[in-house]
Amino acid sequence: MRVLAVLGVALLVACSHLLFPFIRTGQDLLWGRAESAVTRAVEESRRMVDEAIYHTMKRDLSERDSPSPSQLLSFSKLPEPTSRAVSRAAEIMEASVQAVKTRVYGKLGRSQPPTDVLPEDVLSTIANLSGCLPHMLPPTCPDTCLANKYRLITGACTNRDHPRWGASNTALARWLPPAYEDGISEARGWNPHVLYNGFPLPPVREVTRQVIRVSNEAVTEDDQYSDLLMVWGQYIDHDIAFTPQSTRKVASEGEADCQLTCKNQDPCFPIQIITMRDYIPKVLGPEAFQQHVGPYEGYDPTVDPTVSNVFSTAAFRFGHATVHPLVRRLDASFREHPALPPLRLQDAFFSPWRVLKEGGLDPLVRGLLSRPAKLQVQDQLMNEELTERLFVLGSSGMLDLASINLQRGRDHGLPGYNAWRRFCGLPALETRAHLRTATANASIAGRMMDLYGHPDNIDVWLGGLAETFLPRARTGPLFACLIGRQMKALRDGDRFWWESSGVFTEAQRHQLARHSLSRVICDNTGLPSVPPDAFLVGRFPRDFESCENIPGLNLDAWREVLPQGDACGLQGGVDNGDWALCGEPGQRVLVFSCHHGFRLHGPEQVACSPRGGRFQPPVCRDVNECEDAAQPPCHPSARCRNTKGSFRCECTEPYVPGEDGTTCVDSGRLPKASWVSVALGALLVGGLAGLTWTVVCR
Repeated sequence: MRVLAVLGVALLVACSHLLFPFIRTGQDLLWGRAESAVTRAVEESRRMVDEAIYHTMKRDLSERDSPSPSQLLSFSKLPEPTSRAVSRAAEIMEASVQAVKTRVYGKLGRSQPPTDVLPEDVLSTIANLSGCLPHMLPPTCPDTCLANKYRLITGACTNRDHPRWGASNTALARWLPPAYEDGISEARGWNPHVLYNGFPLPPVREVTRQVIRVSNEAVTEDDQYSDLLMVWGQYIDHDIAFTPQSTRKVASEGEADCQLTCKNQDPCFPIQIITMRDYIPKVLGPEAFQQHVGPYEGYDPTVDPTVSNVFSTAAFRFGHATVHPLVRRLDASFREHPALPPLRLQDAFFSPWRVLKEGGLDPLVRGLLSRPAKLQVQDQLMNEELTERLFVLGSSGMLDLASINLQRGRDHGLPGYNAWRRFCGLPALETRAHLRTATANASIAGRMMDLYGHPDNIDVWLGGLAETFLPRARTGPLFACLIGRQMKALRDGDRFWWESSGVFTEAQRHQLARHSLSRVICDNTGLPSVPPDAFLVGRFPRDFESCENIPGLNLDAWREVLPQGDACGLQGGVDNGDWALCGEPGQRVLVFSCHHGFRLHGPEQVACSPRGGRFQPPVCRDVNECEDAAQPPCHPSARCRNTKGSFRCECTEPYVPGEDGTTCVDSGRLPKASWVSVALGALLVGGLAGLTWTVVCR
């Protein structure tokens, strides 16, 4: 995902028309030579990236029966087709920028630009040839009654002036300039000879070992909040801040595998109502919530709700320090279940069969409601289930969540701890004594200073975790600022926020305000009683309330009744599509849409006639994805076959579809035709042997 962020910054500079213009004298001739070289560099980069993706999938297929922890992580973050296309294009662009910098300018006898950003026409050419440009252009927003009433599932077009703000498959927002060692993508700490305030950055695994990791037994339980507080944070984090893993994990065949080497070789490196009303105030504390979020004052079209790098990769990952090493399962009396003992996390990862064969969801939900979360304590930041045994299904391999978090921040170019304190208006910490005051823990402050040398160098995720909690909060001042700022942007920059004028009626808003997570649990589990506030740890039965007394949502507020004599409608529907009635009486329209894989031919919206009447509705026609030469849906190794509403990438034996469903990889098995040949050959040899024996005997 770091390359997506790099792309966003690079294109922003490219479009500024301010930096690094070509000198006009002799430009056309020189650029003609450069353009050809740039084109070749992009094509070479495309082949390199596609080859790396292919060999990654080939390796994953061969090791499917015994996946490593890193492969399990990769499988869980496998991007869907659109995200995969964006990621691939961004990786091609990044590789092309590096190739042009190191080879093209050198071959032309020209010095590189004074900074690491290439001239704008070079960047524009690379963006176009790599396939990045279409993903950066504003989408076409539908202008229909429904589009003005409901948000798109992608989040695009929520802001009509900036249709990509807050949309999926867009680069994370940067609140501070990125900190990369080469100015483009090399993470801090990549080059061991680079010093920060006179000190090298420590390896992330060493930070885990000396500062973060503790045994599973070293757990201080939260005396106020339930385990559900941690689970809800995980849920909304993966909903609003989920980023795909790189589509390639090996450079190319025969080169470095990131899981088998510690070399710094690319791409390797050692290792919404419930939320805003009930969850965020508990995390920030009431004072910080009022300061950084405050009351809702209406939709603000100048606010960009795009999720930021620092929120996604650092601040909102504070919740990892609240993960308990055990999954508690309780019986109907909320006691330890005799047949379902507590599970270690490593035994719960990638084990959905346990839900089906070990009591269902209810024992798990009871444990979440009535057992406390792990308290985030400076000397007990993360247990061994997460630092030593993340996604470990067998006896080999390991993943360390703390090291992944630290490295992710560096990979995304996040500046150090003090840069973010200054951003939030907090005083920078300059000495060991300052750090000791901010953490109220001399031991952890000393270990951090011994590793990093200077507070400026501390990774922001660790610095934020180590701060002392604000009053009635579960974060310190830095993370309260960053999380609060992001949540306010998500709320105020959302045209369809539930409290925004015109989105819901007064009756509907009243019903929404009655809803709660406790009601959701009552409606979706077999539990007959729940705590009124599901985030507060409850003792059964004292703190539990019958589900009959938990307020619910009355959907009558959304009931629409067509007035008598309203002749607006469509008999029979639309093949491979749908229609919906929208608008107020006297101004009703029919809005048409097509199912995925079909394209609408005809008007998207038709006004209703007061007298009714017949009209010819539009039709939905199948899209032949296989005819897209610019962005073919299948890898060259596969044959594309169009199907109704979709397509299929077919492989010839012994090749089989890879994890992406579009690339053919060698299965390692003999094709069926080979087995037939072997059988016929054996039959022929046997027949000849028998005939020879008969002749000899006679």
